[in-house]
Amino acid sequence: MKQAIDYAANQGVDWVVLTNGAQCRVYKVIFAKPIDQELVCEFDFLNLDARDDTHLQFLLLLTKEGWAKSAVGEFHQQKQALSRFYVGAALMSDSVLGAIRKELKRVSPDVRIEAEQISTVLEHEVIKREVLESEKYAEAIKAVARAAAKVARNKKEEAPQNVIPISAVPTPQVAVDSPAAAVPPTAAN
Repeated sequence: MKQAIDYAANQGVDWVVLTNGAQCRVYKVIFAKPIDQELVCEFDFLNLDARDDTHLQFLLLLTKEGWAKSAVGEFHQQKQALSRFYVGAALMSDSVLGAIRKELKRVSPDVRIEAEQISTVLEHEVIKREVLESEKYAEAIKAVARAAAKVARNKKEEAPQNVIPISAVPTPQVAVDSPAAAVPPTAAN
């Protein structure tokens, strides 16, 4: 595996497929210092089931059509988005902590619960330490924060720009000869 990754890195190739004819492994080359790799998927050709969509997706990764459509890249993105690191980072985001707090308040309305307390419970009792202390978790936290900032920017841009404050809207004038003019507006209500 190391030899194949080194060859791929020297050639600037992102993906490596290793097989012995029965077992197959697909790796993503990570161009960092030092060069690293990530196992994207592995499967055994002898145990594939033609009726299983997951197994068919594995085969698609190796086909010419799959490479043309970047199926392996999409598969890797989906696997990465559902990884324990990204799920852990999403759990620790402010919006999810707020949602958990709201649910807990619904269950126990008389108990005071702060987002920091929920965060502490998640860190110490729910999420595995190996996830929280990894580099991939730190990268996932940054990715989740960037996505949240992008959503906030998009919402800000979508807000109407030509909003006139109510105080600037002119009050309708009532003609003097109408019966409504004799009664002040506050007294009519």
